[in-house]
Amino acid sequence: MILGRLNHIGVATPSNERLIDSYRTLLRANIIGEPFDLPAQGVKVRFIDAPNTQIELIEPYDDSSPLAGFLRRNPAGGQHHVCFEVPDIHAVVADLKAKGATVLGEPRIGAHGTPIVFVHSKDMGGVLVELMETPRGDD
Repeated sequence: MILGRLNHIGVATPSNERLIDSYRTLLRANIIGEPFDLPAQGVKVRFIDAPNTQIELIEPYDDSSPLAGFLRRNPAGGQHHVCFEVPDIHAVVADLKAKGATVLGEPRIGAHGTPIVFVHSKDMGGVLVELMETPRGDD
């Protein structure tokens, strides 16, 4: 497995709009993407561009969203995951499983339109790690 660049930091929030206001006011963020839905993952997403990465704001659709449990434990929201790019998601999944890591589910399409998978936080020092196949053109 070859670990690539940090693509984004995921921040769970009960309200993307409220958090966008904080980023605009407190940090002067001005490159904020349009919101969009990821029905397969039960979340609404918005990206904030920073000079060297992105912040992914993730809000659950409802209580059936996998993110809802995180927000029950952390009602104000907070850092949910970090996402690194990898060249081949299927090779990475096979490698991780062979090494005994807990891969959460099978690769699926993520917010950037490329395959993703999560590695359980217990294997990564308490941090949920998303691995994302490097988008074409970002090599």
